[in-house]
Amino acid sequence: MSNLPENPVALGMTDVRVSPVGVGTNSWGAKNERDPGKRATFEALMNAGITLFDTAEIYTGGRSERTLGQCIRDTGKAPVVLTKFFSLPWRLRGPALTSALKASLARLQLLRADVYLLHFPLPPVALETWAAFLADAVKAGLTKSVGVSNCSPAQMRRAHAALSARGVPLACNEVEYSLLKRAPEKTGLLSLCREMDVTLIAYRLLAQGMLSGRYSPEHPPAGVRKLLYGKKFLSQAAPVVEALRRIGAKHGKTASQAAINWIICKGALPIPGAKDPQQARENAGAMGWRMAPEDIAALDALGAGA
Repeated sequence: MSNLPENPVALGMTDVRVSPVGVGTNSWGAKNERDPGKRATFEALMNAGITLFDTAEIYTGGRSERTLGQCIRDTGKAPVVLTKFFSLPWRLRGPALTSALKASLARLQLLRADVYLLHFPLPPVALETWAAFLADAVKAGLTKSVGVSNCSPAQMRRAHAALSARGVPLACNEVEYSLLKRAPEKTGLLSLCREMDVTLIAYRLLAQGMLSGRYSPEHPPAGVRKLLYGKKFLSQAAPVVEALRRIGAKHGKTASQAAINWIICKGALPIPGAKDPQQARENAGAMGWRMAPEDIAALDALGAGA
């Protein structure tokens, strides 16, 4: 194991600096409008050195942004806030993006976002048009930097070119990436991000808990996840989970922490969720160390079919 000081890392070629692990807040505010229980989680994350908070206008109908905004106001702490614009089919022009961003800022109780993303590259508006509107938001001082989410390599190239023409760097591309979902490697997206100096932000990096070690073919998750991740999937995932347990144990870490650290070692920025302070501290334990190259190679081989 290599123990490392965790200095802030840049998002792409911007001056926005974040912790090597962020947090996804897509379920924050699900219980009620303010979700007051999240203040303790927010403080635990900040105290543990996690500074990037990822949200979106569509998360829990805007309540995620409101909950995060209330935490920021109540504590006086200043995290790096990333939120997203959803290109609904009736949103066709720049004023729609501007209005959505201002509404997000109102819910977050902020004057400016740190990062603003196009959530999905959906038609009918061309990706280049949305990129131009994102550049306008930077020029207007409504966000420090901009990026995209769920974009393929070809789409990312288009967004990068359109933003570059306006003198605005593409900060990041946020996509699903885990040991069990290896599309960013297979499509060349991960290597393209390295080539273009764009940060790949990884969501669902624990495969909705399937890499945590809590589940097995004999003990599947409940609810909808049981339908999504059945016995066959869990049987295929079992060798990966066992390897994560073994590698994590060598470093005094859990399977989840090893799975998060693997994402860091691949050059991406993981944003696992955190429902409580204990989970916040668990996620932070993935920072400050790196697994050995042979461990990375072993995990790569085990997850190669994903």
